[in-house]
Amino acid sequence: ARLGAPQVLRYGDSAPETLDLYRAAGPGAPIHVFVHGGAWTRMSARDSAAAAPLFVGAGAHFAALDFALLPTVELGEMVAQVRRAVAWLYRHAVELGGNPARLHVSGHSSGAHLSALLCETDWPGEFGLPADVVKSALLVSGSYDLKPVRLSARSAYVTLTDATEHALSPQRHAARLGCPVIVAYAEHDTDEFRRHARDFHAAIAAAGHRAPLLRGDGVNHFEFIESLARPDGVLGRAALTQMGLA
Repeated sequence: ARLGAPQVLRYGDSAPETLDLYRAAGPGAPIHVFVHGGAWTRMSARDSAAAAPLFVGAGAHFAALDFALLPTVELGEMVAQVRRAVAWLYRHAVELGGNPARLHVSGHSSGAHLSALLCETDWPGEFGLPADVVKSALLVSGSYDLKPVRLSARSAYVTLTDATEHALSPQRHAARLGCPVIVAYAEHDTDEFRRHARDFHAAIAAAGHRAPLLRGDGVNHFEFIESLARPDGVLGRAALTQMGLA
């Protein structure tokens, strides 16, 4: 309502491969890419618009991604689509009035899992792009090792082999992180979400990287992400600081 309808842009060939772009005024704006959660099965770019006014008001484009959801595709294809989206944004940033050298990512819940994999992408090998396509990431209440997913009720729709479990578990490849990250979780997240955050943070440290571990006090899994939309919110402040816009 504040910004008007976003520009809907296609980044891939399949029907779900689009993104909603909310533009800041002026050329050369940094770009914030948001990857929505929803247990890999639901939610959409349009459901992710709440934080757009914060970033646009701070002088950044806000791009919310759409992608195919389980069980219509396998998880590996979902990861590939999200990677294609970021590669497309990097290649087209200038014509969109953005700055490809200032592209940042955030994701919540299953979107944090996807965002962590973005940070571990071999951009030169897979896309012929610079290694540092993603400049920073804010990872909020994600699942970073998929073994527990296979042991949970979600195994009914998250189809994984031992090989894909390993390949798509960001915690096991923390040494590949190509940008600074913040690992965040809510005080009243479930035990597993809190454990995933702590274990991924420990794996990052063991790999020789530094990453803040940020806790949202007094909030649950769903309330925490709302703070991304507020300049005084824990996540909004963290994201703007990462982008040099605070």
